Amino acid sequence: MEPVPQEDAEKLLSRALAAFSSGEYQAALAQLERALKLQDNPLLHSYLGLCIAKERGQVKKGRELCLASLDLEPENPAHYLNLARVHQAAGDKLLAIDVLRKGMSVGGSDEIKALLATLGTRKPPPLSFLSRDHILNKWLGIALSRVGLR
Repeated sequence: MEPVPQEDAEKLLSRALAAFSSGEYQAALAQLERALKLQDNPLLHSYLGLCIAKERGQVKKGRELCLASLDLEPENPAHYLNLARVHQAAGDKLLAIDVLRKGMSVGGSDEIKALLATLGTRKPPPLSFLSRDHILNKWLGIALSRVGLR
């Protein structure tokens, strides 16, 4: 039996990333699973975790795969981005922002900046002369949001 060339795993990864960027998570998931049979790579595990969380709803397993990739390559910002997206899929916005900030501290990327700007944007406090944490700002912000004026 002939060994499979290394280029095939790289081609599968590039196809998976193309499918992933166009929002076709099922196709990306299939490509990533095929690529993992050929090559074991933390980047593959990281994207696989994100696809599993988005496509199959297995957030816990996706988080574990992303964290394992992060343990092996803590300097790779792509792992932080994928973990943040898993947290976002789970509905944990604060944890996603925290992970993105850690990703920025190791080098960051344009995608991390864009997602951080999207998630981290806050509206100005209703009463700007008071601090954001002031009780009047909190309650007034909640009330205005419920009425639809904010």
